[in-house]
Amino acid sequence: MQTSVHSEIGQLEGVIIHTPGSEVENMTPANAERALYSDILNLSIASTEYAQFEGVLKKVSQVYQVKDLLADILAINEVKKELLNEICMTEYIDSCQQMLDTDSKQLAAMLIEGVVLEKTNLTNYLSNERFLLRPLHNLFFTRDSAMAMNDNMLIGKMANPVRERESVIMEAIYKYHPAVKSQVLTPGNPEPGIMVNRKSMVEGGDVQIARDDIFVIGTGVRTSTQGIDFIIENIKKQKKRKQHIIVQELPETPESFIHLDMVFTFLNTDECMVYPPVIFGMSRFKTIHIEIDNGNVSRIEEMPNLPKALKKLGMDLKPISCGGNSDPWIQEREQWHSGANFLAFAPGKIIGYQRNVHTIDELNNNGYDVVSATDIITGKANVDDYKKCVVTIAGSELARGGGGARCMSQPFRRGPVNW
Repeated sequence: MQTSVHSEIGQLEGVIIHTPGSEVENMTPANAERALYSDILNLSIASTEYAQFEGVLKKVSQVYQVKDLLADILAINEVKKELLNEICMTEYIDSCQQMLDTDSKQLAAMLIEGVVLEKTNLTNYLSNERFLLRPLHNLFFTRDSAMAMNDNMLIGKMANPVRERESVIMEAIYKYHPAVKSQVLTPGNPEPGIMVNRKSMVEGGDVQIARDDIFVIGTGVRTSTQGIDFIIENIKKQKKRKQHIIVQELPETPESFIHLDMVFTFLNTDECMVYPPVIFGMSRFKTIHIEIDNGNVSRIEEMPNLPKALKKLGMDLKPISCGGNSDPWIQEREQWHSGANFLAFAPGKIIGYQRNVHTIDELNNNGYDVVSATDIITGKANVDDYKKCVVTIAGSELARGGGGARCMSQPFRRGPVNW
């Protein structure tokens, strides 16, 4: 499949996910914070919930697993050498040769689930580390490590070293796997003539494609202004007609605000989900509109808020409130558990957590039929029978990982939207 994502809501045609495995449980309360978790998950419950998410996606799209794609490219000897060399150099590991002799499927599992540190010498014996190669605890949030921008894949420049290997793996998949064809853009290896600041950070949870000429990007603890500047430079180099970036500043705390898609997501051609205190609040953070025309930044100006910035560009979206409109405390509680984080698999057809009952009720009040994931998977219900619907998945355990349906998906191909 050729990479092609020109909106957040076009019919989903190709998506990459990762079913959480032992890497999720390979942490303790002592190292959970380093792993970017505020709690440790119960894998058996999380796996049951994730099966609902995967089952729905398989009904509406072609679905690929990171581990399978990784095993495929590791079967190519030159790719295996290149990938292992980069990982071992960046993570200061001396056991590359040993891993080179490992079967591709087993090696793919090792690169994801980690390699236990053998206590065979004094240094290792005295080390407090359990792993030589740390597990990728966050990999099931595939959104962050690579993001489609029209016909390109932008590889994430992660804010935390614990997630760097995720981007390395996804870059290799997009470069070498025959199932996906893409032009790869990466801050680690920029196009000629494009400078990259050492403070550049970009994660997919902050990057949303409103239209093929409008990118909405959050800046905060995970995506830096320098990372957005890198995107601006790549757009300038294309020398296209007018392109627009709308930048939304995000609070640094609490941790539930780490990405834009935790407070704002697109639902339909004329609707969006918002967390009102951040998007519309009195002490709101800045919204900046950047216009790029024929290779030059032609305008930078502050806007009243994100929906108004979009409306000025011809996208008049009705905001639907995370947690409903009756109680700010309810809004806050449901936002914490990814109540604003929805994945659209077609215009007006979305997936989100069942637990956020007030948000689901608010969607229902705005014309969205509520359908359970189980009914979709068993064939009792069909998404084609609805004009607008929200498919609800269980999320009592998954939500504790700090992300929702959009976070757990990496679309690389969508159909066009009839605007």
